[in-house]
Amino acid sequence: MKIIKRCVFSFLLLFGLWILLTGVNDKSEIITGLILTCFLSTIFWRNNCFLEEFTLAPKTILYVIVYPFIFLVELIKSNLDVAKRVVSPSLLINPGIVKVKTKLKSPIARLILANSITLTPGTLTVETKDENFYIHWIDVTSPEINEASKKIVQKFEKYLEVIFG
Repeated sequence: MKIIKRCVFSFLLLFGLWILLTGVNDKSEIITGLILTCFLSTIFWRNNCFLEEFTLAPKTILYVIVYPFIFLVELIKSNLDVAKRVVSPSLLINPGIVKVKTKLKSPIARLILANSITLTPGTLTVETKDENFYIHWIDVTSPEINEASKKIVQKFEKYLEVIFG
């Protein structure tokens, strides 16, 4: 069953990427994409171990679709916050490194969380150790682990926890 799951997930991932990159303009492009992604997913299914952690449930699929929009909203909010600090030098900043905790067990989920934190302006993942992440934060409002985790991690974590278990 794991072999079929890996093969199907890699096919869906590759075909989705094919559609995003080429568009749905021509039937020949879609057929070419189907043939290529089917071929590639049958050849490389052994190397797709990260897809084992992904579960195929309706809630998971919904969260996979919703997560980029959640990330985009947080990206816009943090961009506006950093831009406001740049334009108004009178706004005080309080930079520092805070320790936050995550409940995520999956290595791929932790990787996506660390990258999501780093890609939002004003935060940078400096180091990860077990369930602890060390984040450079442009405006440390609370050095408390739970409070900082709530402000930085939880907005992404609840979606990644459902997606990767």
